[in-house]
Amino acid sequence: MSLSDRVRAAIADALERVANAGELGEPADVRARLATSTGWTVERPKRAEHGDLATNAAMVLTKKLGKPPRVIAEALVMALGNGTVVRSAEIAGPGFVNLRVHPRTLHDELRDVLRAGSGYGRAQSATGERIDVEFVSANPTGPINVASGRNAIYGDTVARLLEATGNRVTREYYINDFGNQIRQFSESVRAVAEGRDVGENGYHGAYVEELARWLEKTDPGALTGDPAQLSRTCTMWMLRGIPGSRVLPGIRRSLADLGVNMDVWFSEDSLHRWGAVPAALAQLEASGHLVAKDGAVFFVGKDATDDKDRVVKKSSGEYTYFASEIAYLADKVSRGYDRLITVLGADHHGYVPRVRNALEALGLGSDSFEALLYQLVFIYKGGELLKSSKRAGNFVTCEEVAEEIDEAAGFKGAGRDALRFFFLSRSANSNVEFDIELAKKKSLDNPVFYVQYGHARLCSILRKARELGIEPTEAIGDAAWAKLAHADELAIAHRVSELPDVIADAAKTREPHKIVFFVNDLANSFQSYFTRLKVDPILPQASVQAQEGWERDWDFEKTRARVAWIEAIRIAYAASLALLGVSAPVRMDRPDASEATADEAET
Repeated sequence: MSLSDRVRAAIADALERVANAGELGEPADVRARLATSTGWTVERPKRAEHGDLATNAAMVLTKKLGKPPRVIAEALVMALGNGTVVRSAEIAGPGFVNLRVHPRTLHDELRDVLRAGSGYGRAQSATGERIDVEFVSANPTGPINVASGRNAIYGDTVARLLEATGNRVTREYYINDFGNQIRQFSESVRAVAEGRDVGENGYHGAYVEELARWLEKTDPGALTGDPAQLSRTCTMWMLRGIPGSRVLPGIRRSLADLGVNMDVWFSEDSLHRWGAVPAALAQLEASGHLVAKDGAVFFVGKDATDDKDRVVKKSSGEYTYFASEIAYLADKVSRGYDRLITVLGADHHGYVPRVRNALEALGLGSDSFEALLYQLVFIYKGGELLKSSKRAGNFVTCEEVAEEIDEAAGFKGAGRDALRFFFLSRSANSNVEFDIELAKKKSLDNPVFYVQYGHARLCSILRKARELGIEPTEAIGDAAWAKLAHADELAIAHRVSELPDVIADAAKTREPHKIVFFVNDLANSFQSYFTRLKVDPILPQASVQAQEGWERDWDFEKTRARVAWIEAIRIAYAASLALLGVSAPVRMDRPDASEATADEAET
């Protein structure tokens, strides 16, 4: 239960007491009206001096109860004053109620965090929907570039949030291994192998050369075979990668290195090989959604937002990409998902009404379909914008960016963490400007290093506490918890208690950046508290421990409460980073020369 849930329950209880007291009318009638009242909220006020939380309950209930909002608010304030959750309440404006909670309520929240451990903030599994999240789905005609990397990281994090809120999620990659682009790519590989020019529409670059040489060595028959077989072979090696190759590590491995692991890899080509495309079109024809015109076949939808008839079969007899898409949608729906989510670049916005039209035409309903759009990624290095073109072979891959950051940081995974954190720190509706040189800096100027260093500092404090025989536990007694009373400590405890609500909101709105904002705020709040902690440190400093009999004067109850509080912060910190797919190191070297190490800085 989050703090806001506790306060909601306290308000509901207070309203029931108000009803029973007959202050707002005949008790039975008021209780009945309250039972059908929804929509009132409990949330942080815009200004901290207005309290811990605020509610609009009196404003919302005025119609139901037939009383002015201030009358309801006055009765609510009086009733809340007799409870154990809210310490004080006051009316603001026309009927809002600002609330301050008891410190012991925040202590109860911290106990809950410690009991839940790594599961804090997560809903019970399999309590929500069964959801398919399709993302990346880049043509297998080149390695994973930074634009596809943003798609992958965003899609994967949305999937993590949906799982954290109780849903069963399938991560799916739709392999576009049918049609002109994969044919042009495979023919470019054949041309390179034969020493010919790939042509203006062909694919260039070192990876095309490397794939051609690999096939010459391992599967020369593919290079002399029919185009369809060569396309399948090229697709396989683009997904799998060439062993030991830095140029062509493989799409699967590149995604895994980003912390993204797909459950389903679905081949577009398989839809054609097994007859799914003509079967889906036959269904549309039977329902009157196909028309023949000028030797071609067109899909006619009913959605006015997509009033253009779409070709599904060319006059040459070839099926279009949209025909494949229709068959693919039918297949996904047949697997029994409650919701279909697809992650796309913002330039694919026209795809959305097209898909809704197709789903409606198939009789599958479009309400369960969502398209999540994200904006562009701009990569800078040394102040210079790096341009990308897959066909020209001069694109920037996630693999090379991550490896460069790994090398600068001195450990594997630093690049993955930097990419994920940078990409997720912006709303999907915003462009991302990624500076490779900043991401390489092992300093507190680097946002991901700053946050990770904060977690390492918490772990360091806990290690030092254990050396003194102090374990972080909720079972320290009310007297000890009561000594956790500093305003900053209570404010941070309040922030920690909001994580379940932040996760639920981020999952509902499909906005992972809200988790980044949460953990950044937690890091900044604790750092601010820590740097001001001069007279009353968390743990006894070395100079204190050097004095004989120091234990007699040290307030161990306060220390036990603070250590439990530190562990609760660490749990919320680690849970947030796990949702972002970013590692939470327990130790870190000094980020820059001006900073003490985590071990040095804790006392």
